Amino acid sequence: MKLLTMATVLLTLLLLTTMLEMTTADQDPPSDLSAFCKGNCDVRCSLASRKDRCLKYCGICCTKCNCVPPGTSGNKDECPCYRDLKNSKGESKCP
Repeated sequence: MKLLTMATVLLTLLLLTTMLEMTTADQDPPSDLSAFCKGNCDVRCSLASRKDRCLKYCGICCTKCNCVPPGTSGNKDECPCYRDLKNSKGESKCP
């Protein structure tokens, strides 16, 4: 029962995040970028095994790109700047 409730809550959050991304895609970056990034990165990193690290790099990428892909993984094509940021090893910097 708890698993079903948690899954329902996560699915609801993902749907709300996706709808928010679609409505803000063609608009200027939000004026309160830190709150925007925190909320979107919380969703993006909700299933990460190393949540603190995920939140750190997601925040860095969001601040630079004003965008976080929807969902907990993948979908990076919806945010090319986020997708294209690389670390010193040439790997994707953003979770």
